[in-house]
Amino acid sequence: MARPGSVPPHLNPLRLKTALKMAISKLRFIQEKKTAITKQQRRQLSELLSQGKESSSKIRVENIIRDDIYIELLEILELYCELLLARLPILLERTTVEKNLQEAVNSIIYSANHTELKELVTIKDILVYKFGGPEFAQPILDNKNGEEVPEKVVKRCDIEPPSETLVDLYLCEIARAYNVPYSGLKEEEATNASGDNSDDDNDDGGQKEFGLAEPLGGVAVKPVFKNHDPKQQEESDFDALKARFAALKGTLP
Repeated sequence: MARPGSVPPHLNPLRLKTALKMAISKLRFIQEKKTAITKQQRRQLSELLSQGKESSSKIRVENIIRDDIYIELLEILELYCELLLARLPILLERTTVEKNLQEAVNSIIYSANHTELKELVTIKDILVYKFGGPEFAQPILDNKNGEEVPEKVVKRCDIEPPSETLVDLYLCEIARAYNVPYSGLKEEEATNASGDNSDDDNDDGGQKEFGLAEPLGGVAVKPVFKNHDPKQQEESDFDALKARFAALKGTLP
């Protein structure tokens, strides 16, 4: 039994460096493993599309979407862990969380139990113990009004069934990458052709305005649309996800 005032060994902040290194290594391993699995699943899905089984494809593609979103969560958490590791001396010597580390700390505490990594749970437990215990952690876990945890993390932890639009976009991308037929691909091409004809009437030439999302304590992240139209925002979220497909186009069997 720990003496009053002593730090339980498993919560000793000095173990944070080891825990962060282990978490980073495990995060990369799981990302690579799941990426390989989803690549195989896309190939299998393309075979279904080539057989005209679109209904089955729409059901099975949901698993790919969930895995892609989970992989993105792991990518974000890897960046946060790398940031904390780089700023570890500051993190250890302070009794409160530095402002430029707050996003990383809060995100790990919030999302650790939404992953399969016990290393992240260890990091969460150490951070919670160091910075105030349950009273420090509860507001982060509650995330009232979305003020404690970035939306990009919350959305990737609380996965809802994908919308029909996202399902269709995924199937279009798979059909295009593997050169197989899909009815939604024809509809997309018709819509794009119609949009191209109307671009000449736009004062801005139909160009979208891009900006960079806020950096993770100095770590740059992906560009996002600045407009707030829900449909375009959903498509911009998918743009980040479908970037993973780019490698497929050059490495198809």
